[in-house]
Amino acid sequence: MTETIRITDLADPEYTPEPLSMRERAESFHVDFEVDAILVAARATTGLDDFGPMDFVDRLEILCRAVDADTGLHNSGRASVYFVLLRNAETRLRIQDTLTRHPDIHDEVIDRPVIVAGLPRSGTTHLLNLMAADRRFRSLPYWESCEPVPTPGEPETVAGEDPRYTRSRESWEQTDALMPLLKAMHALTPDHIHEELELMCPDFASYNYEWLFTAPSWRDHYLGTDQTPHYRYMRTALKLLQWQDRRRGEPLRRWVLKCPQHLEQLPVLMATFPDATVAITHRDPTSVIASAATMMSYGDRMRRHRPNPPEAAAYWADRAETLLLRCTRDRDIVPAGHSIDVRFHEFMADDIAMVERIYAVAGIEMTPEARADLDAYMAANPRGAHGRIVYD
Repeated sequence: MTETIRITDLADPEYTPEPLSMRERAESFHVDFEVDAILVAARATTGLDDFGPMDFVDRLEILCRAVDADTGLHNSGRASVYFVLLRNAETRLRIQDTLTRHPDIHDEVIDRPVIVAGLPRSGTTHLLNLMAADRRFRSLPYWESCEPVPTPGEPETVAGEDPRYTRSRESWEQTDALMPLLKAMHALTPDHIHEELELMCPDFASYNYEWLFTAPSWRDHYLGTDQTPHYRYMRTALKLLQWQDRRRGEPLRRWVLKCPQHLEQLPVLMATFPDATVAITHRDPTSVIASAATMMSYGDRMRRHRPNPPEAAAYWADRAETLLLRCTRDRDIVPAGHSIDVRFHEFMADDIAMVERIYAVAGIEMTPEARADLDAYMAANPRGAHGRIVYD
Protein backbone atom coordinates (compact mmCIF):
# COMPACT_ATOMS: atom_id res chain seq x y z
CA MET A 1 0.00 0.00 0.00
CA THR A 2 1.38 3.42 -0.98
CA GLU A 3 2.30 5.65 1.94
CA THR A 4 0.55 9.03 1.98
CA ILE A 5 2.95 11.85 2.82
CA ARG A 6 1.87 15.31 3.93
CA ILE A 7 4.74 17.77 4.39
CA THR A 8 3.64 19.72 7.45
CA ASP A 9 6.80 21.84 7.81
CA LEU A 10 7.02 23.12 4.22
CA ALA A 11 7.17 26.82 5.16
CA ASP A 12 8.93 26.37 8.51
CA PRO A 13 11.29 23.38 8.21
CA GLU A 14 12.06 21.19 11.20
CA TYR A 15 15.66 20.18 10.53
CA THR A 16 17.07 16.83 11.55
CA PRO A 17 20.71 16.89 12.74
CA GLU A 18 22.46 16.24 9.41
CA PRO A 19 20.84 19.01 7.31
CA LEU A 20 21.02 21.39 10.26
CA SER A 21 24.75 20.71 10.63
CA MET A 22 25.28 21.26 6.90
CA ARG A 23 23.50 24.61 6.99
CA GLU A 24 25.54 25.69 10.01
CA ARG A 25 28.81 24.73 8.32
CA ALA A 26 27.79 26.66 5.22
CA GLU A 27 27.45 29.88 7.21
CA SER A 28 31.23 30.35 7.07
CA PHE A 29 31.49 29.40 3.39
CA HIS A 30 31.60 32.49 1.20
CA VAL A 31 31.42 32.42 -2.60
CA ASP A 32 32.14 35.33 -4.94
CA PHE A 33 30.23 35.10 -8.18
CA GLU A 34 32.84 36.57 -10.47
CA VAL A 35 33.04 35.35 -14.06
CA ASP A 36 36.82 35.47 -14.29
CA ALA A 37 37.21 33.46 -11.09
CA ILE A 38 34.87 30.74 -12.37
CA LEU A 39 36.71 30.50 -15.70
CA VAL A 40 40.13 30.42 -14.02
CA ALA A 41 38.98 27.64 -11.70
CA ALA A 42 37.56 25.64 -14.63
CA ARG A 43 40.83 25.94 -16.56
CA ALA A 44 42.82 24.87 -13.50
CA THR A 45 40.63 21.82 -12.87
CA THR A 46 40.61 20.57 -16.44
CA GLY A 47 44.02 21.68 -17.66
CA LEU A 48 42.26 23.06 -20.74
CA ASP A 49 42.05 26.61 -22.03
CA ASP A 50 39.79 26.80 -25.09
CA PHE A 51 36.16 27.56 -24.27
CA GLY A 52 35.24 27.95 -27.93
CA PRO A 53 33.08 30.97 -28.86
CA MET A 54 33.20 33.40 -25.94
CA ASP A 55 29.71 34.86 -26.34
CA PHE A 56 28.67 32.76 -23.32
CA VAL A 57 30.58 35.11 -21.00
CA ASP A 58 27.81 37.72 -21.16
CA ARG A 59 25.26 35.08 -20.18
CA LEU A 60 27.42 33.85 -17.33
CA GLU A 61 27.71 37.45 -16.11
CA ILE A 62 23.90 37.79 -16.11
CA LEU A 63 23.64 34.60 -14.08
CA CYS A 64 26.24 35.75 -11.56
CA ARG A 65 24.48 39.06 -11.03
CA ALA A 66 21.13 37.27 -10.74
CA VAL A 67 22.50 35.06 -7.96
CA ASP A 68 23.81 38.12 -6.11
CA ALA A 69 20.39 39.77 -6.44
CA ASP A 70 18.69 36.80 -4.76
CA THR A 71 19.16 37.86 -1.14
CA GLY A 72 17.02 34.98 0.09
CA LEU A 73 19.67 32.42 -0.82
CA HIS A 74 21.40 30.80 2.12
CA ASN A 75 25.17 30.31 1.81
CA SER A 76 24.52 26.63 1.13
CA GLY A 77 22.30 27.64 -1.79
CA ARG A 78 24.88 30.07 -3.14
CA ALA A 79 27.55 27.38 -2.93
CA SER A 80 25.39 24.86 -4.78
CA VAL A 81 24.76 27.33 -7.64
CA TYR A 82 28.46 28.22 -7.77
CA PHE A 83 29.48 24.58 -8.18
CA VAL A 84 26.86 24.08 -10.90
CA LEU A 85 28.26 27.05 -12.83
CA LEU A 86 31.81 25.78 -12.32
CA ARG A 87 30.87 22.31 -13.50
CA ASN A 88 29.20 23.81 -16.58
CA ALA A 89 32.37 25.76 -17.40
CA GLU A 90 34.48 22.63 -16.98
CA THR A 91 32.12 20.66 -19.22
CA ARG A 92 32.28 23.38 -21.86
CA LEU A 93 36.08 23.10 -21.93
CA ARG A 94 35.92 19.32 -22.30
CA ILE A 95 33.28 19.49 -25.03
CA GLN A 96 35.27 22.08 -26.98
CA ASP A 97 38.48 20.07 -26.61
CA THR A 98 36.79 16.92 -27.94
CA LEU A 99 35.20 18.80 -30.87
CA THR A 100 38.54 20.38 -31.78
CA ARG A 101 40.35 17.04 -31.79
CA HIS A 102 37.54 15.17 -33.54
CA PRO A 103 35.72 17.49 -36.00
CA ASP A 104 34.00 14.45 -37.55
CA ILE A 105 31.61 14.60 -34.58
CA HIS A 106 29.73 17.30 -36.49
CA ASP A 107 28.96 14.71 -39.20
CA GLU A 108 26.83 12.68 -36.82
CA VAL A 109 23.09 12.79 -37.55
CA ILE A 110 20.41 12.88 -34.85
CA ASP A 111 17.78 10.90 -36.72
CA ARG A 112 14.03 11.18 -36.00
CA PRO A 113 14.15 11.64 -32.22
CA VAL A 114 11.05 11.17 -30.10
CA ILE A 115 10.71 14.25 -27.89
CA VAL A 116 8.38 14.80 -24.92
CA ALA A 117 7.25 18.33 -24.08
CA GLY A 118 4.80 19.49 -21.46
CA LEU A 119 4.38 21.49 -18.29
CA PRO A 120 6.69 20.57 -15.43
CA ARG A 121 5.11 17.93 -13.19
CA SER A 122 2.73 16.79 -15.95
CA GLY A 123 4.05 13.26 -16.40
CA THR A 124 6.93 14.13 -18.74
CA THR A 125 9.56 12.44 -16.56
CA HIS A 126 7.62 9.20 -16.17
CA LEU A 127 6.86 9.08 -19.89
CA LEU A 128 10.51 9.67 -20.79
CA ASN A 129 11.84 7.06 -18.37
CA LEU A 130 9.25 4.53 -19.51
CA MET A 131 10.14 4.89 -23.20
CA ALA A 132 13.85 4.92 -22.34
CA ALA A 133 13.41 1.43 -20.88
CA ASP A 134 12.95 0.24 -24.48
CA ARG A 135 16.54 -0.76 -25.27
CA ARG A 136 16.14 0.33 -28.89
CA PHE A 137 16.31 3.96 -27.71
CA ARG A 138 19.32 6.07 -26.73
CA SER A 139 18.54 8.30 -23.76
CA LEU A 140 20.45 10.54 -21.37
CA PRO A 141 20.96 9.22 -17.83
CA TYR A 142 21.46 11.84 -15.16
CA TRP A 143 25.08 10.94 -14.44
CA GLU A 144 26.02 11.37 -18.10
CA SER A 145 24.07 14.61 -18.49
CA CYS A 146 26.16 16.21 -15.72
CA GLU A 147 29.49 15.06 -17.18
CA PRO A 148 29.01 14.08 -20.84
CA VAL A 149 32.75 13.91 -21.58
CA PRO A 150 35.00 11.61 -19.51
CA THR A 151 38.25 12.96 -18.14
CA PRO A 152 41.07 11.38 -20.15
CA GLY A 153 43.01 8.85 -18.10
CA GLU A 154 40.68 8.95 -15.09
CA PRO A 155 40.53 5.34 -13.84
CA GLU A 156 37.46 3.40 -12.83
CA THR A 157 36.63 3.46 -9.15
CA VAL A 158 37.36 0.52 -6.85
CA ALA A 159 33.82 -0.73 -7.47
CA GLY A 160 34.47 -0.78 -11.22
CA GLU A 161 32.21 2.22 -11.86
CA ASP A 162 32.77 5.05 -14.25
CA PRO A 163 34.04 7.81 -11.91
CA ARG A 164 31.40 10.14 -13.31
CA TYR A 165 28.74 7.65 -12.23
CA THR A 166 30.32 7.34 -8.80
CA ARG A 167 30.27 11.11 -8.28
CA SER A 168 26.62 11.23 -9.31
CA ARG A 169 25.71 8.34 -7.01
CA GLU A 170 27.48 9.88 -4.03
CA SER A 171 25.83 13.24 -4.71
CA TRP A 172 22.38 11.62 -4.78
CA GLU A 173 23.07 9.69 -1.58
CA GLN A 174 23.91 12.97 0.16
CA THR A 175 20.82 14.68 -1.26
CA ASP A 176 18.63 11.78 -0.17
CA ALA A 177 20.06 11.96 3.34
CA LEU A 178 19.37 15.70 3.57
CA MET A 179 15.96 15.69 1.86
CA PRO A 180 14.51 12.16 2.05
CA LEU A 181 11.09 13.13 0.67
CA LEU A 182 12.53 14.43 -2.60
CA LYS A 183 12.61 10.96 -4.13
CA ALA A 184 8.82 10.83 -3.86
CA MET A 185 8.69 13.90 -6.12
CA HIS A 186 11.71 13.76 -8.43
CA ALA A 187 14.53 11.34 -7.69
CA LEU A 188 17.80 12.39 -9.33
CA THR A 189 19.42 8.99 -9.06
CA PRO A 190 22.38 8.37 -11.43
CA ASP A 191 20.33 6.10 -13.70
CA HIS A 192 17.31 8.40 -13.82
CA ILE A 193 16.80 9.55 -17.42
CA HIS A 194 17.28 13.28 -17.43
CA GLU A 195 16.48 16.25 -19.62
CA GLU A 196 18.77 17.02 -22.54
CA LEU A 197 18.44 20.65 -21.47
CA GLU A 198 21.31 19.89 -19.13
CA LEU A 199 23.47 19.86 -22.28
CA MET A 200 22.59 23.53 -22.91
CA CYS A 201 23.98 24.54 -19.53
CA PRO A 202 27.63 24.52 -20.69
CA ASP A 203 26.46 27.20 -23.14
CA PHE A 204 24.98 29.01 -20.10
CA ALA A 205 21.51 28.95 -21.56
CA SER A 206 18.01 27.51 -20.90
CA TYR A 207 15.37 27.91 -18.21
CA ASN A 208 17.15 25.27 -16.14
CA TYR A 209 18.70 27.91 -13.91
CA GLU A 210 15.25 29.06 -12.79
CA TRP A 211 15.01 25.86 -10.75
CA LEU A 212 18.17 26.67 -8.77
CA PHE A 213 17.34 30.09 -7.36
CA THR A 214 14.88 32.97 -7.72
CA ALA A 215 15.97 34.38 -11.05
CA PRO A 216 13.54 36.88 -12.62
CA SER A 217 16.36 38.72 -14.41
CA TRP A 218 17.60 35.46 -15.93
CA ARG A 219 14.04 34.50 -16.86
CA ASP A 220 13.54 37.81 -18.66
CA HIS A 221 16.84 37.43 -20.51
CA TYR A 222 16.00 33.86 -21.54
CA LEU A 223 12.46 34.67 -22.70
CA GLY A 224 13.67 37.71 -24.66
CA THR A 225 16.49 35.89 -26.48
CA ASP A 226 16.43 33.62 -29.52
CA GLN A 227 17.29 30.17 -28.20
CA THR A 228 18.23 28.70 -31.60
CA PRO A 229 22.03 28.83 -31.03
CA HIS A 230 21.65 27.08 -27.68
CA TYR A 231 19.47 24.32 -29.12
CA ARG A 232 22.16 23.82 -31.77
CA TYR A 233 24.76 23.58 -29.02
CA MET A 234 22.65 20.93 -27.30
CA ARG A 235 22.27 19.01 -30.58
CA THR A 236 26.06 19.08 -31.00
CA ALA A 237 26.45 17.65 -27.50
CA LEU A 238 24.04 14.85 -28.44
CA LYS A 239 26.16 14.20 -31.52
CA LEU A 240 29.23 13.98 -29.30
CA LEU A 241 27.54 11.38 -27.10
CA GLN A 242 26.44 9.42 -30.17
CA TRP A 243 30.00 9.58 -31.52
CA GLN A 244 31.31 8.25 -28.20
CA ASP A 245 28.87 5.34 -28.49
CA ARG A 246 30.24 4.50 -31.93
CA ARG A 247 33.79 4.61 -30.60
CA ARG A 248 32.79 2.03 -28.01
CA GLY A 249 31.27 -0.14 -30.72
CA GLU A 250 27.69 0.37 -29.57
CA PRO A 251 24.85 0.28 -32.14
CA LEU A 252 23.26 3.48 -33.38
CA ARG A 253 19.97 4.03 -31.59
CA ARG A 254 17.15 6.52 -31.92
CA TRP A 255 17.09 9.24 -29.25
CA VAL A 256 14.22 9.72 -26.82
CA LEU A 257 14.34 13.18 -25.18
CA LYS A 258 12.19 15.48 -23.08
CA CYS A 259 12.01 18.87 -21.44
CA PRO A 260 9.19 21.19 -20.33
CA GLN A 261 11.07 24.16 -21.82
CA HIS A 262 10.31 22.83 -25.32
CA LEU A 263 6.66 23.75 -24.71
CA GLU A 264 7.52 27.45 -25.10
CA GLN A 265 10.22 26.86 -27.75
CA LEU A 266 8.36 24.78 -30.36
CA PRO A 267 9.59 26.82 -33.38
CA VAL A 268 13.19 26.47 -32.23
CA LEU A 269 12.71 22.81 -31.34
CA MET A 270 11.38 21.96 -34.80
CA ALA A 271 14.08 24.01 -36.54
CA THR A 272 16.66 21.99 -34.60
CA PHE A 273 15.00 18.58 -35.01
CA PRO A 274 12.76 18.88 -38.09
CA ASP A 275 12.10 15.14 -38.28
CA ALA A 276 11.18 14.72 -34.61
CA THR A 277 8.00 13.18 -33.27
CA VAL A 278 6.74 15.38 -30.41
CA ALA A 279 4.52 14.09 -27.62
CA ILE A 280 2.92 16.97 -25.69
CA THR A 281 1.62 16.16 -22.23
CA HIS A 282 -1.42 17.90 -20.73
CA ARG A 283 -2.41 18.13 -17.07
CA ASP A 284 -4.60 20.46 -15.03
CA PRO A 285 -2.32 23.49 -14.45
CA THR A 286 -3.59 23.82 -10.88
CA SER A 287 -2.16 20.39 -10.06
CA VAL A 288 1.04 21.24 -11.92
CA ILE A 289 1.59 24.47 -9.95
CA ALA A 290 0.82 22.87 -6.59
CA SER A 291 3.25 20.06 -7.34
CA ALA A 292 6.01 22.36 -8.63
CA ALA A 293 5.65 24.82 -5.74
CA THR A 294 5.78 21.99 -3.20
CA MET A 295 8.89 20.46 -4.75
CA MET A 296 10.64 23.84 -4.99
CA SER A 297 9.71 24.79 -1.42
CA TYR A 298 10.90 21.46 -0.07
CA GLY A 299 14.25 21.89 -1.84
CA ASP A 300 14.45 25.47 -0.60
CA ARG A 301 14.96 24.25 2.98
CA MET A 302 18.56 23.54 1.95
CA ARG A 303 18.94 26.53 -0.40
CA ARG A 304 17.25 29.48 1.22
CA HIS A 305 17.14 31.21 4.59
CA ARG A 306 13.45 30.36 4.73
CA PRO A 307 11.16 28.72 2.17
CA ASN A 308 8.24 30.77 0.87
CA PRO A 309 5.65 28.42 -0.70
CA PRO A 310 3.23 31.19 -1.81
CA GLU A 311 6.11 32.97 -3.58
CA ALA A 312 7.13 29.73 -5.31
CA ALA A 313 3.52 29.12 -6.34
CA ALA A 314 3.18 32.63 -7.78
CA TYR A 315 6.43 32.31 -9.74
CA TRP A 316 5.55 28.94 -11.27
CA ALA A 317 1.95 29.96 -11.94
CA ASP A 318 3.34 32.79 -14.06
CA ARG A 319 5.83 30.46 -15.79
CA ALA A 320 3.16 27.85 -16.45
CA GLU A 321 0.99 30.51 -18.08
CA THR A 322 3.86 31.60 -20.34
CA LEU A 323 4.65 28.00 -21.27
CA LEU A 324 1.00 27.36 -22.14
CA LEU A 325 0.43 30.60 -24.04
CA ARG A 326 3.49 30.09 -26.21
CA CYS A 327 2.53 26.49 -26.81
CA THR A 328 -0.98 27.39 -27.96
CA ARG A 329 0.47 30.14 -30.16
CA ASP A 330 2.97 27.82 -31.84
CA ARG A 331 1.30 24.39 -31.60
CA ASP A 332 0.60 24.15 -35.34
CA ILE A 333 4.31 24.47 -36.12
CA VAL A 334 4.64 20.81 -35.15
CA PRO A 335 3.26 18.84 -38.13
CA ALA A 336 0.10 16.93 -37.27
CA GLY A 337 1.64 13.70 -38.56
CA HIS A 338 4.57 14.10 -36.18
CA SER A 339 2.81 14.96 -32.92
CA ILE A 340 0.46 13.51 -30.36
CA ASP A 341 -1.30 14.99 -27.32
CA VAL A 342 -0.88 12.96 -24.13
CA ARG A 343 -3.61 13.64 -21.59
CA PHE A 344 -2.45 12.97 -18.06
CA HIS A 345 -5.49 10.98 -16.92
CA GLU A 346 -5.33 8.75 -20.00
CA PHE A 347 -1.60 8.18 -19.54
CA MET A 348 -2.01 7.31 -15.86
CA ALA A 349 -4.87 4.92 -16.69
CA ASP A 350 -2.73 2.84 -19.08
CA ASP A 351 0.91 3.88 -19.35
CA ILE A 352 2.01 1.32 -21.92
CA ALA A 353 -1.03 1.82 -24.14
CA MET A 354 -0.10 5.52 -24.38
CA VAL A 355 3.47 4.63 -25.33
CA GLU A 356 2.10 2.36 -28.05
CA ARG A 357 0.07 5.30 -29.43
CA ILE A 358 3.22 7.45 -29.49
CA TYR A 359 5.12 4.67 -31.25
CA ALA A 360 2.41 4.47 -33.92
CA VAL A 361 2.86 8.18 -34.69
CA ALA A 362 6.66 7.81 -34.71
CA GLY A 363 6.57 4.76 -36.97
CA ILE A 364 8.04 2.48 -34.31
CA GLU A 365 6.84 -1.10 -33.95
CA MET A 366 5.80 -2.27 -30.50
CA THR A 367 7.66 -5.56 -30.57
CA PRO A 368 7.29 -8.29 -27.92
CA GLU A 369 10.81 -7.42 -26.73
CA ALA A 370 9.91 -3.74 -26.38
CA ARG A 371 6.73 -4.55 -24.48
CA ALA A 372 8.73 -6.80 -22.16
CA ASP A 373 11.17 -3.92 -21.52
CA LEU A 374 8.29 -1.57 -20.66
CA ASP A 375 6.57 -4.16 -18.46
CA ALA A 376 9.84 -4.78 -16.60
CA TYR A 377 10.27 -1.05 -15.98
CA MET A 378 6.74 -0.70 -14.63
CA ALA A 379 7.25 -3.70 -12.33
CA ALA A 380 10.54 -2.31 -11.01
CA ASN A 381 9.19 1.22 -10.62
CA PRO A 382 5.63 1.00 -9.27
CA ARG A 383 3.79 4.28 -8.91
CA GLY A 384 4.09 5.60 -5.38
CA ALA A 385 7.04 3.35 -4.50
CA HIS A 386 8.49 6.12 -2.33
CA GLY A 387 5.15 7.40 -1.08
CA ARG A 388 2.52 9.76 -2.47
CA ILE A 389 2.88 13.45 -1.63
CA VAL A 390 -0.38 15.20 -0.76
CA TYR A 391 -0.21 18.61 -2.44
CA ASP A 392 -2.01 21.42 -0.68
